[in-house]
Amino acid sequence: MQGAEPFLSVRGIRKSFGPVEVLHGVDLDLPAGSVTALLGENGAGKSTFVRILAGDHTADDGAIRIDGAPADLRSVQTARGAGIRLIAQEIADAPPLSVAENITLGATPSRWGFVDRGAMRRTARAALDALGADLDLSRPVGTLRLGERQIIEIARASVGRSRCIIFDEPTAALSDAETRRLFELIARMKAQGLAILYITHRLDEVFEIADRACVLRDGRVSLSAPVDELDQRAVVTAMVGRELQGGSAEAQAAATPGAPLMEVRGLTGDAFAGVDLDLTAGEIVGLYGKVGSGVPEFAAALFGADRPRAGTIAVEGQQVRFSHPAEAIALGIGFLPPERKSEGLLGVRSAAENLAAPDWGRLSKGGTISRKAERGAFARWHAAMGIRSRPDGGEPITRLSGGNQQKVMLGRWLQNGSRILLLVEPTRGVDVGAREEIYALLRGLAREGHGILIASSDYEDITHAADRAAVMVRGRITRQLARDEISVASLTSAAGGGLHG
Repeated sequence: MQGAEPFLSVRGIRKSFGPVEVLHGVDLDLPAGSVTALLGENGAGKSTFVRILAGDHTADDGAIRIDGAPADLRSVQTARGAGIRLIAQEIADAPPLSVAENITLGATPSRWGFVDRGAMRRTARAALDALGADLDLSRPVGTLRLGERQIIEIARASVGRSRCIIFDEPTAALSDAETRRLFELIARMKAQGLAILYITHRLDEVFEIADRACVLRDGRVSLSAPVDELDQRAVVTAMVGRELQGGSAEAQAAATPGAPLMEVRGLTGDAFAGVDLDLTAGEIVGLYGKVGSGVPEFAAALFGADRPRAGTIAVEGQQVRFSHPAEAIALGIGFLPPERKSEGLLGVRSAAENLAAPDWGRLSKGGTISRKAERGAFARWHAAMGIRSRPDGGEPITRLSGGNQQKVMLGRWLQNGSRILLLVEPTRGVDVGAREEIYALLRGLAREGHGILIASSDYEDITHAADRAAVMVRGRITRQLARDEISVASLTSAAGGGLHG
């Protein structure tokens, strides 16, 4: 049950980086035995705020109290000593170490000065059992998929005497079944009296597990209320400062499909088999599947990143067989990978360089890339795509928000003249406002004659943007859906039920 006195209470928290103040007096209470959802667009100040609670940053002003007494969370060790644990969105594990070693990091059992391997394995197994996860305790973490590594991060936070756990987008890489088990664990933590702070862009999760919602906008609290007094429209309005129009009606207004751009027949690879799919000019096709469905692998094969074992691909009527993505790019195919930071972005380069990268050959003279031409290319798409950055794209790409990074990666293919766009998880880690902007951009591109494939495990990508959809289960397309048949229920039911069925 929720305690009368909050476990943690913050008042007037301020934080600046250089001359820029990013938190302008934030107040928040985290009661014991309660789940509080922290929401806001990228750049709203959520990450800075929770890192102050976790001891990664120090507030410039304001007060923090734990159990009613003043607290100074000056370091991660101090925060952990107070029982506060942060499960960050960015994986912070030790890839060479085993599953058991990673789960017990910071709380490794010892005996007579030596690591107690037996106790370590028992502790790790108990933590995984609580999540319903069956992982090999001796396996190096670096060999696991992203969702499994996220489970290990969550398991580590449950080890020890935690009193407050902060989850930062914990379900982004989890399957529906893994998400369900996480929600069950959170319910048990709540029943045990822990205070939970839950950060997510998925509003349905808020209304399923949270008791209270707090929204940050531009470093200030714009909404704080019990969830049972709110609806999604009120939360979104508080996040973006305006009401957003629903996407479905706009998706129906997409241009009439034209000539075939890509025809796939019987395509078979390691993760998919016998796939038939057409993509025509002027339409957005959604390919929906849960983790392990084969959806991202199929999209990668269409781009030449993976080689299929059988089947055919035809581009504008001509059969092709790609041995390298460069061949797909030369035929006007663009690709957004699922993990933009590790697979898509040139992290040490500027926003302009990132956008112009596929077009460097045309923008170079005598083997030297023209920076002026790069800046000109960026300026061309800066306003057209609503990229929030310097107009010349001179700042590092890493300084842009997730939504603006995605726009830059989409812009690189438009600059390169690509007519076919293969977009894998195009709104992963992107806030509500930026999602709507991306969906609107895609609808506009379809009206201009582009053929767009959205390959995603996020049903919102499909329901908000697709003109028709296909559902993939265990590597095979099991159902085709027309525009008026696409819904959360139809997608999740065709994919095998799950969290939202």
